[in-house]
Amino acid sequence: MAADQSPHPRLFSLEGKTAVVTGGSRGIGAMIARGLLDAGASVVISSRKQSELDDARIALSAFGDVHAIRADVSTLEGVEKLAAEVAAHFPTLNILVNNAGATWGMPLDDFSEHAWDKVMDTNVKGVFFLTQRLLPNLRAGATADDPARVINIGSIDGLHVNPMDTYSYAASKAGVHHLTRALAKKLGPQHITVNAVAPGPFESKM
Repeated sequence: MAADQSPHPRLFSLEGKTAVVTGGSRGIGAMIARGLLDAGASVVISSRKQSELDDARIALSAFGDVHAIRADVSTLEGVEKLAAEVAAHFPTLNILVNNAGATWGMPLDDFSEHAWDKVMDTNVKGVFFLTQRLLPNLRAGATADDPARVINIGSIDGLHVNPMDTYSYAASKAGVHHLTRALAKKLGPQHITVNAVAPGPFESKM
C-alpha cells in the first residue's frame, strides 16, 4: 500500500500530537500505531525484541514520524528506561496507549508462579508504572479543552470467564479494567482521560 493511502478515511486529525504505543511492533499495537500515524500524530513504539521493532519502524515510517524504543515494561527498570527516552523525544505527550501484553496457558493443577508473574507484571504492573512515570509529560500536553489521553488495552476475558486455562491473563485484564476506572477518577480533574478498550479474539500475534 502506498504511503499516501490509508485503509480508512481520516475521521479526525492528530496533527501536532504525540503518542506512545507499547507493544507497537506487531499485532494490535502496530495497527494502532498505523492509525495514529495516518491521523497525523508523531508516534513512539516500544517492544522487547529489537529485530521486530526495527522491522516495524521501517514499515511504519512510510506513514509518518515514528520512533522505536526497545524496552520491557514488565520491569520497573524497563518502564523507567522507556519513560526517559520518551521524554527525550516528546517532553509534551498527548496520547499513551498501554497495549503491551502477555498471556500464558497452563492446566490449573500445573499453573506456575512464573506463568502468573510474567503476565501480571506486563499486563498490570507495566500499565500502572508507565502511566505514573509519564504523568509529567501527559500533564504538559493536557488542557481543559483538549485533554491528554491514556488508552489501556483490556480484553473481553476481563469481563467474562474464558473456558481456556489462561488464569493470569483473565485476572490481569480484569485488573486493567478496574485500574482504568481508578486512574480515570484520579486524573480526570487534571485533564487526562483514561479509558480501556476490550477487544475480543484477534487474528494477530500478541
